[in-house]
Amino acid sequence: MDSKEIKLGLALSGGGARGIAHVGVLQALEDNGLKPSVISGTSAGAIAGALYASGLSPVEILSFVKKASLFKVFKVGLPHAGLTRHTYLRAQLEKLIASDRFEDLNIPLYIAMANLNKGVGEVRHAGPLFDVVTASSAIPLVFQPVEIDGSLYVDGGLLDNLPAEAIRGACDVLLGVNVMPRTHVEKKAVQNVIGIAQRCFDLSIVANTQHSLDACDVVVEPEELLQYTIMNLNRYQEIYEIGYKAMQAKMGALRKAIRRAKAEHSSVS
Repeated sequence: MDSKEIKLGLALSGGGARGIAHVGVLQALEDNGLKPSVISGTSAGAIAGALYASGLSPVEILSFVKKASLFKVFKVGLPHAGLTRHTYLRAQLEKLIASDRFEDLNIPLYIAMANLNKGVGEVRHAGPLFDVVTASSAIPLVFQPVEIDGSLYVDGGLLDNLPAEAIRGACDVLLGVNVMPRTHVEKKAVQNVIGIAQRCFDLSIVANTQHSLDACDVVVEPEELLQYTIMNLNRYQEIYEIGYKAMQAKMGALRKAIRRAKAEHSSVS
């Protein structure tokens, strides 16, 4: 069996501005002649995954970011003014992606989001696309929940920030990219309502990510991203380069995993 027949799965975590590192990862994969056969994503990972699965190249996605179009995506609404509607992101998806259906994407895509009414995480991979991407990145206490099929949904990171297990059975080698590694924060960072809420959300992400990391064959988890917040969209070039370099550093491990999967297929056949 040729290595090209090995199906590479790519799971992209949420992480706000840190998610720009996903674009660097995608570029590094392409530079090494690799392309995922299936993608899963949450929040920022869902956005990057949807754009890439629709046919946009990493260069085109980064160009989109450089034009400041994404700055409004994670714009924080002031608490006294109420939660911000996530309409800007949806408008950009409509502009950049030809069809509002999962089935029309070039690469199969799975997106995680959290159902507030039922208290469960859900992964969608069929049907309407734009509302699901928008819901998956609706950060609690920042954006209004998105209504889909009569239920309210928010950021998938609340319950499943790295939906690796959703595509484990659809690929031979699974690469996970986690842009929200575990970190300690200073006391001053949790001394107001917003700071406490953000830290609680971060802790939920850390808690629900470990089992997903265990499901991956190779994990990219750049520690350099710890110096950036989820709102540092103006640092896009630095974050992109961190993702690119981190993927390049893991390329040997990824190729080894591909060779191992190829050998296993050969032994079976």
